[in-house]
Amino acid sequence: MVQISRGRGRGLMAAAVTGVLVASLAACGGDDGGSEGGSDDPIVIGTSLPLTGEFSQPGQAAEQGYKVWQEMVNADGGLLDRQVELNIKDDASNQNTVVTDYNALISQDKVDLLLGTFSSLLNLPASAVAERSQMLYVEPAGGSPDMFNRGFEYLFFAQQATADKQGKVFAEWVAQLPEGEKPTTAAYPTLDDPFAAPNVEGIKAILEDAGVETVYEETYAIDTKNFDTIVSAMKNADPDLVVHGAQFEDGIGMTRAMLKADFTPEMFFQTNAPSFGSQFTEGIGEENTEGIFYAVSHSPDADTPGNAEFVAKYEEMYGEGEVPEDAADAFAAAEVMQAAVEAVGSIDDQQALADWLHENEVETILGPLSWDETGAPQGEFLIGQWQDGAPQIVLPEDAATAKIERDWMPGGAG
Repeated sequence: MVQISRGRGRGLMAAAVTGVLVASLAACGGDDGGSEGGSDDPIVIGTSLPLTGEFSQPGQAAEQGYKVWQEMVNADGGLLDRQVELNIKDDASNQNTVVTDYNALISQDKVDLLLGTFSSLLNLPASAVAERSQMLYVEPAGGSPDMFNRGFEYLFFAQQATADKQGKVFAEWVAQLPEGEKPTTAAYPTLDDPFAAPNVEGIKAILEDAGVETVYEETYAIDTKNFDTIVSAMKNADPDLVVHGAQFEDGIGMTRAMLKADFTPEMFFQTNAPSFGSQFTEGIGEENTEGIFYAVSHSPDADTPGNAEFVAKYEEMYGEGEVPEDAADAFAAAEVMQAAVEAVGSIDDQQALADWLHENEVETILGPLSWDETGAPQGEFLIGQWQDGAPQIVLPEDAATAKIERDWMPGGAG
């Protein structure tokens, strides 16, 4: 059962998504989604995920998280005493495909409820389809600020903070380091991505205010595979700290290129890729992970409601080992949707579901989540760091599983 705390008060990437947004509004028409049906009918929840393509690693992990939630809910009697079915499509990491998929889920499959996809790039157009059809849209991974400047009523992000604030705790820690320990210069290579870019910009703003000089910044295309030129330019700039805005594949590629060039700055923060556990260590070598920082939404060891049960069920279904952060985020998104449905007591009025979430806090495996009027969350991220071949939580101090280390200390050459 999802725990609920009651009583809380209540710029889009236009060039990239305008075409698919227009197509989505035209295609989905006025259909308001599925109806509740008979009391014995299953509740069908639709989603489209990047099971193939550029975002397939996190997309597949998100699918696992949704399926773990489905298994646990059904074993506990279902949702509103009805079993839950998942209708999962593969958007192949493509904006046009994700629009087609959500239109089909709503207008053809007539699903009862929706859950979001992975990445801001895909959630930007997908959430517009849901909004046009006035269906609740809780998304597990789409923290770009551009998601929340459109006046949407049905959109909610089920992590602790938007992308521009996810590195805030790390940046504030760096900013308060004493002279001699605080880096004096920083470089900011960034994937052209609506999540990665604001994440890096948020960190950069705090560090520049603290007197850390920017000596290099570059935004590269999503299909970039060769990072040698970027790494050469960074090495010439000689920063004390590199803050890399990445997804998974480019995170691995950039780090390998840095190691090959013997470019190992004193401190290294990277988005996304370090949270992939063994896939990260296999990608860059376990000996090279030591000291790498990253922001993270979930810890398998966190003492949050339902977390131990989630981890146990995940390991039962998918094998023991690290639980992917993206699986936990998807599970939390489903928890948020579940809380609204159980509180309202019906799936018929999706406006009521959205109104309830705007006015209440939900306890999830990520901790308590609450939202402003735009659907943006109002919390703070954890900061992880690789130490002795394992991921640890190092900030904030009250959630830390290990003492923070300042430096990146790679032990090999990629």
